[in-house]
Amino acid sequence: MLRPKIPAMPQPTGLVTPPAVIEPTAVIHHTPQAPAPAPVVSPAPVPARPAVQLTPGAVIALVGSGTAVVLVVGAVLVSMLLAVAITGASIAICALVIRSLINADTKRR
Repeated sequence: MLRPKIPAMPQPTGLVTPPAVIEPTAVIHHTPQAPAPAPVVSPAPVPARPAVQLTPGAVIALVGSGTAVVLVVGAVLVSMLLAVAITGASIAICALVIRSLINADTKRR
């Protein structure tokens, strides 16, 4: 059941396409021409006012949402750390129990 099966016919049985014919192309050499002069670009005008204006309500909303994000991320990280600590402690307790069982078994003999 678990032995690999060797195919009876190793050659493909489907339609085989003929190899593609590659035709050579001619190489044409170009003579270099002088580059065109670069256009003169004037500097962009500086806006008279800042691009984003924050109202006091928007600032409070940004601070509140930033605080909420920090609290949620902190809670997730702390819960992950707690899960790792509990897992490590339980593995250590299992190792102690197994070691004591093995030592008790060897002392009986």
